[in-house]
Amino acid sequence: MTMRRFFTTLFIFCTLVLTFGCTRANAAHVYPEKYYQKEWCSRWGGNLEYLLPDRTRVDCITKSYAVEFDFAPKWAEAVGQSLYYSKMTGKQAAIILILEKETDFKYFERAKTLAQDNNIQLWYMKSPEFGGHIPVNSINRQTMALNTKEFEKMLKTVYRLIYHLL
Repeated sequence: MTMRRFFTTLFIFCTLVLTFGCTRANAAHVYPEKYYQKEWCSRWGGNLEYLLPDRTRVDCITKSYAVEFDFAPKWAEAVGQSLYYSKMTGKQAAIILILEKETDFKYFERAKTLAQDNNIQLWYMKSPEFGGHIPVNSINRQTMALNTKEFEKMLKTVYRLIYHLL
């Protein structure tokens, strides 16, 4: 292999590693909000992404509730959205805060104060890394970070592909 071909291969390999390897590992949340919406809404017989006349969407609507999901640090935004969705649907406002770590409980406590004063039903879901439960058959592989073996296998495949292309 010539030196130029070696450095070209190395450059492409490093670019792919940085692009595919770090994207999931450094994501803000291991599971996206949509994961929790689907999990809860299907369990409670609700409709996902219920479209309102003004083109906004309620995360999940059930027989009794208009439910807003959000990660715990966005608790204040969830309060406002849940009240709006309640007004637009005539259903009781509800919030499900997603807790990813122990310190997220402080946001739940903040939301609880406003929920009590504004007749908002407040619940939380824990992320799997914080003790939440994920049924094995419902795991969406696209939302999971790559484990070490999968990452190594991907790198070997990419390297072979690049080597044969050059």
